[in-house]
Amino acid sequence: MKADGEVSLDGLHVVLLTASASRLGGGVATAVVGQAQMIRSMGGQATIVALEDAFSEEDRAAIEAPLVTAPVKGPAQIGYAPDLLDLLLRSDADIVHLNGIWMYPSHAGAQWAKRTGRPYLVSPHGMLDPWIVARGRWKKALARLGYERNSWSRAAALHALTRDEGRDIGREAGDRPILTIPNAGPPATSEAVAARDPLVIYLGRIHPKKNLDALIDAWEQAELPPGAELAIAGWGEPGDVSAFEERFASAPKSVSFLGPVHGEQKQRLLQRARFMVLASHSEGLPMAILESWATGAPTIMTDACHLSEGFEAGAAIRCETDAGSIARALGQALALAPAEWQEMSSAALSLARERFSPGAVAREWVAAYRGLVAGVAL
Repeated sequence: MKADGEVSLDGLHVVLLTASASRLGGGVATAVVGQAQMIRSMGGQATIVALEDAFSEEDRAAIEAPLVTAPVKGPAQIGYAPDLLDLLLRSDADIVHLNGIWMYPSHAGAQWAKRTGRPYLVSPHGMLDPWIVARGRWKKALARLGYERNSWSRAAALHALTRDEGRDIGREAGDRPILTIPNAGPPATSEAVAARDPLVIYLGRIHPKKNLDALIDAWEQAELPPGAELAIAGWGEPGDVSAFEERFASAPKSVSFLGPVHGEQKQRLLQRARFMVLASHSEGLPMAILESWATGAPTIMTDACHLSEGFEAGAAIRCETDAGSIARALGQALALAPAEWQEMSSAALSLARERFSPGAVAREWVAAYRGLVAGVAL
């Protein structure tokens, strides 16, 4: 429903620029699609501009916003798309909001800002986390020199999903203005959440930072109740998936690899899960956890997920990244009495309905976008 008055984006056109708006974009793509829906719900106009990839057309139907893609020339890791700047200029956007960094869209966004003089906002989505910055260090050093520092200096502001990320951004980008707004989760279920079978799920990309080898090792070590299952659902680059499948080949029969899950299949999996596990080395603000909380499933996660609210509210159990710590957390989670699990489930739903609700986050974004377009200091 469209908002009124000061909480409206009426008359504002926001272009959401990103490397991928398809399943290949993982949590960033999910966040971008959700951002577009939020902008439209608040009366604004949202257009997604992305690099063309193998799933752009297949996934287009699920995106409830105009999607414009630019073909990529050369290595996909760089994402050089010579048509991208022209697409941005022709959009006549009031503001361009870049989601994700370290690829060619950073250069195109900065050039758009230089040409138009209009506000340009950069959301790194956790890509300035020290663990990420340390990987491919030379490539990132070249990207900094080639276009990232210029992109950050052209930005009217940089956006952090969490306080932790704000510190990472400040370390890398200097004294640029930073605004902190979390991702919104999906609407929380209004149905009563009943007891669930001992199913633990992982949902997300297949990538080294997700620490899935250690998760399987932990499952083998953990003290688990009869019938306990671990379901891993995800997608990723062929090399990462191949490496994971090698480890999965020797996993216990109680571990399953479902491959990519989307739409109703993903929702059914979330609704069956007793816990979601994310033992990651690095995250921005993981959408999978917000999706989990919205269905009443509490989580097992590391501090690298940057969702301390979950620990504080009693909606999450902390683990470290080593297999022993993950195993202890799994055992603790699945040993909870029904009433204890129900308390954690209720805490998860409260977070989904309050701090991370679409309405609460939308109001913060309306103020941010309107302030940037009006040139108000943050």
